[in-house]
Amino acid sequence: MKAELELAESDTDQALAERLRVDLGDALDLLGTVESVLFQAVPVLILDDDERLAELTARGLRRLGYEAESSASVRKLRPGEVVVLDLSLSASLRPEERAMLLAARPIVVTGAADPASRATADELGATDYLVKPVDLGGLAAAIQRRVELKL
Repeated sequence: MKAELELAESDTDQALAERLRVDLGDALDLLGTVESVLFQAVPVLILDDDERLAELTARGLRRLGYEAESSASVRKLRPGEVVVLDLSLSASLRPEERAMLLAARPIVVTGAADPASRATADELGATDYLVKPVDLGGLAAAIQRRVELKL
């Protein structure tokens, strides 16, 4: 595949090179799905406006055996992926992102414990509401509860 991509780029056939990149990305996504099923690793997406904290959380979850990734923005979700959402991102969600998160039934983490924040989490279909600082063990337990819901 790498050789084909290099040839396409050297021939200045950008359409072919882009198609190869997309095909490679699709193949890697499928491989990730197969690995998740085979090893029963739970894919987790950590969405937080604090990228450093999100990556630290993802690293901690990876050490516990989860297939965790961090991001500051919503992206297309993989099948069975559990979303851990910092509630502070909810105000900036586009309607299609909000709909995707509602379908994903996220685990909400936040520094706020007020009734309005809890109501926002409910509007997003949250399965758990955890107040920061979140204990990694508590988060792992929430992820496990979310997985057991099989939504």
